[in-house]
Amino acid sequence: MRADSVVILDFETTGLSPDQGDRAIEIGAVRLINGEVKDQFQALMDPGFRVSSFIESYTGISNQMLSQAESCKQVMNEFADYIGDDNLIAHNASFDSRFLNAELMRIGRQTVGNFSCSLLLSRRIFQDADSHKLGELIRYANIPSSGGFHRALYDAQMTSQLWLALLNDIAVRYDLHDLSFAQIQKICKTPKGAIDKLLNKWAQI
Repeated sequence: MRADSVVILDFETTGLSPDQGDRAIEIGAVRLINGEVKDQFQALMDPGFRVSSFIESYTGISNQMLSQAESCKQVMNEFADYIGDDNLIAHNASFDSRFLNAELMRIGRQTVGNFSCSLLLSRRIFQDADSHKLGELIRYANIPSSGGFHRALYDAQMTSQLWLALLNDIAVRYDLHDLSFAQIQKICKTPKGAIDKLLNKWAQI
């Protein structure tokens, strides 16, 4: 499966750990097919309890907004249908994958596709960036942005543009086009100092 045909997702949550009872409160996702945005998904979801004032301030998602939202169960069933068996991307995927798996487990569902991480890829391809936070990478790659981070759909949209910029950088520097998702996973697991050797090797095949 191609690396530019994926679902890129982002969660806003009540805290940092589903193991500590934190829940998702918003999901945003962008589906890329052959490097083009095909469709998007966005929904608030009611976790069943009030969120802290810090989370309200950080995300702009108020308890009033959540009280009018559908339940996590209903939204996550819709989202599971949306992603199907597609491969998945997130910026700091270890965070989003934990929440995705925890919310799906609650409703007896699971992902089929594989997960990869734009943060890990950026550390290997954009090694000169001062920071690998999403907002800093957007500036580093000169991607137009309105600066509305910490809402799920916007972050997913920006991550999708970053993902394409990373793939384009690989294509330009190494003449490697149409990389597979498995190759991207290999890059993400390769030490930074060995990336040139790996990609030059692939370019010669």
